[in-house]
Amino acid sequence: MSSNNSNTIDLLIDLVQRPSITPEDHGCQQMIAARLQTVGFTIEHMRHGEVDNLWARYGTEDPVFVFAGHTDVVPTGNADDWSQPPFSANIVNGELYGRGAADMKGSVAAMITAIERFVQSNPQPNGSLAVLLTSDEEGPAVNGTVKVVEALAARNEAIHYCVVGEPTSAGTLGDTIKNGRRGSLSAKLLVHGKQGHVAYPHLADNPAHKSFKFLDELVSIKWDEGDDNFPPTTLQISNINAGTGAGNVIPGTLTIDFNLRYSPAISVNDIQTQVQTLIEQHKLDVDISWNESAAPFLTPTGSLTDAMRSSVSKVVSVDAALDTGGGTSDGRFISRTCEQVIEFGPLNATIHQTDERINCEDIDSLSTIYENLLENLLGKQER
Repeated sequence: MSSNNSNTIDLLIDLVQRPSITPEDHGCQQMIAARLQTVGFTIEHMRHGEVDNLWARYGTEDPVFVFAGHTDVVPTGNADDWSQPPFSANIVNGELYGRGAADMKGSVAAMITAIERFVQSNPQPNGSLAVLLTSDEEGPAVNGTVKVVEALAARNEAIHYCVVGEPTSAGTLGDTIKNGRRGSLSAKLLVHGKQGHVAYPHLADNPAHKSFKFLDELVSIKWDEGDDNFPPTTLQISNINAGTGAGNVIPGTLTIDFNLRYSPAISVNDIQTQVQTLIEQHKLDVDISWNESAAPFLTPTGSLTDAMRSSVSKVVSVDAALDTGGGTSDGRFISRTCEQVIEFGPLNATIHQTDERINCEDIDSLSTIYENLLENLLGKQER
């Protein structure tokens, strides 16, 4: 590796060059575990199914601070569409290219080097420091972080503070801290009709025709106004499918997939009741199945948000805003047992895109922010 790179960038290069597409880890966690073990961490690998999980802890006292993240990445798409090979970790004009560079191997690299420096200067911190990594965040997320959280809860091992390294920054490093997320509720609706010949519609019952007005009203519902911390609930139809593929056949069924990102201003039961009422109003014959993949959570302004905002201001002179918009993360699992969970990381402008990339100076600054955060919360300095 080039001597011109910082330790954080060298680690990021190593991570990006490992093609760890969900649920593969490709040795990322083993390599990180070895580094953490060298500075005194106790290592525990928790593999479930095809998923690798790492729990590493330094210290035995409370409070327990956790850096959480994932080593898996989404597929690259057509590699020929990239200006740099997607697992090359090539640096061009100060930006490191590669799948996972921003989401979220950049944060993982910054966490590890921040920890190494902090432990060297604070061999006996005011509490414990831990790292939780999974290779199942970008996939089904059933054998990853949630399994580790369950195992910790079963043995009464508490988490008091947690920072998830998701790429939260919007325009400049440090401008956004996610201190909560909306819930995610999905539904699959199967509308029944009767298949037939398009020339004899009186002998058939077209479920697509029956559903148009229902769908128009469904997407027009104003679910709530949100609240002081959350934007309003939104619904999006993600898939509609009907027909046999032949142009002269009236379909017998219509399948509709939709998802709601909902705020705490409305309950899952209220959403389901409104949808069921609308179905009955339109006299549709349907089967519906629901899946709540995430409940909303919120970390109020307090010691963790204050410490993070202070660190950001000190390192990059940015006044970070608290925000709850966007998608879901593994913070939804950790929040079940930890009252203070936030997400903070680099720019999200290129995540999941062709030519995903990250500014190298930002990653070095992110490592310094993470280190300063640890000093604020666990350091031995006088308060």
